Amino acid sequence: MNIKKFKLISLDKKQKTNFDYKKKVIIKDLLLNFVIGYYSTEKAKKQKVKFNIELNYTDQKNLNDKDIKSIVDYGRIIKVIKNMTKNKHYNFLESLADDLFDELFKDERIDKIKLKIEKLDVIREAASVGIEITKKRIHV
Repeated sequence: MNIKKFKLISLDKKQKTNFDYKKKVIIKDLLLNFVIGYYSTEKAKKQKVKFNIELNYTDQKNLNDKDIKSIVDYGRIIKVIKNMTKNKHYNFLESLADDLFDELFKDERIDKIKLKIEKLDVIREAASVGIEITKKRIHV
């Protein structure tokens, strides 16, 4: 039997900056109730809407466990979604997605966003209807 010997190494904080960090924030099955839709029947009452979002970001800075600004905060992302759906009526999921992309890409660390939004109550014969859009920042 051939047993290979491994040598343990430790990285100090200076060495961590030599790495390229790819990070992802995931929000799965966020359920909100709000009025959305083009048709008058959709404008009459709130609907259940489900959000799934993945945000890829790159950050070379060291994590500071005492500073929420050192990460892309999922709590802030959820707050943005709640404020958008509370303060403005959207006829289309695509319009909501565009506004959400615009707001989230203000954080320059975010490289890519994959967003899925589904209406759960609009078609009786379907569990949901919705959209999925992926948008990536182009670095020039």
